[in-house]
Amino acid sequence: MAFNDLDRKRIEKGMDKFLAKRRPPPHIRPELDIGYRLNEQSVELFEIRPQWDDPSVICQYPFAKATYVRTRNLWRVFWKRANLKWHGYEPAATVETIDEFLAAVDADPYGCFFG
Repeated sequence: MAFNDLDRKRIEKGMDKFLAKRRPPPHIRPELDIGYRLNEQSVELFEIRPQWDDPSVICQYPFAKATYVRTRNLWRVFWKRANLKWHGYEPAATVETIDEFLAAVDADPYGCFFG
């Protein structure tokens, strides 16, 4: 079941605040930027960059995901490893709000999201 309008606005507000803080300076954004997408019960953060051998092709590489579990009223946090599979994020496997998810991604004590 997808997010309702109130949840969607709350998520978008938090994501916009996070992106305002973490996005690279405007002159770098054509080469590297970050964005997000809402997909069913998940929020995904991804890098936006040109393909290495064809700069006219813009690629999106997801690196963090939070999936809302409505029955437990919490968010499960994932990161994408080098094997391109989603794995649970150990320092904060579950959080209660989208803001806690964004704080965990921002803090990144193990260097999983931003290296």
